[in-house]
Amino acid sequence: MPSVAQPHVVVLDGPDEVAARAAHEFEVRARAAIAQRNCFAVALSGGKTPTRSFELLASPRFAGKIEWPRVHFFWGDERCVPPDDPASNYGQARTSLLAPIHAQDKSVHRMRGELEPHEGARDYTGLLSRFFGGGPIFDLVYLGLGPDGHTASLFPHSQSLEEAVSACVATHVPANAIPWRLTLTYPALNAARAVLFLVTGADKSDVLHRVLEGPRDPASLPAQGIAPAEGPPTWLVDRAAAARLQAHA
Repeated sequence: MPSVAQPHVVVLDGPDEVAARAAHEFEVRARAAIAQRNCFAVALSGGKTPTRSFELLASPRFAGKIEWPRVHFFWGDERCVPPDDPASNYGQARTSLLAPIHAQDKSVHRMRGELEPHEGARDYTGLLSRFFGGGPIFDLVYLGLGPDGHTASLFPHSQSLEEAVSACVATHVPANAIPWRLTLTYPALNAARAVLFLVTGADKSDVLHRVLEGPRDPASLPAQGIAPAEGPPTWLVDRAAAARLQAHA
């Protein structure tokens, strides 16, 4: 497991401010990556706050500042459903961002949740290997935080936490309404140049406190296992979610 560094925690007023800061980070990092490498590879997440951030990116406030043809879109995880299913993370991003900016098909690299789960995981691992020429190195990864401490679809005490080779695996969580999911693994996530966690709402205050200020136990709190080699993740959180934090209040 990578060495642990102190996270960078930014406390903002509410979900709208978190979404706006996340959009700003996208813009700044996209412009820098395109200037340096002529390409910006970003892994998106699902959820209300990321969706609001995607809507902002597609708005006049941001859309004209980004060279969209040089942006390549990937996903951190996906439910094993067809792309037009309401539960699809890809579908949410397509509606809020990809369609409004007229993203080119060649720039959109979705997880194929409609496949048999293990086949879908192999398919995405191969896609990543072909695109990156080896293991993926994303310029930016968006992540969320579940009430049980999971992130992407890395759930507590799941076998996916032990994966050390493949960039993407299938994971089965029987308690979930959609039990099969595809997820990037620690090796893929921790190779990223930057990771942004977006966490909002009072219902996340307890788990956020446990992840950031509690004992280290990534098997029980998988979000603690996110430790990119190039620097600690940045946590964009609102005041409601940060209510129990001490060191970052």
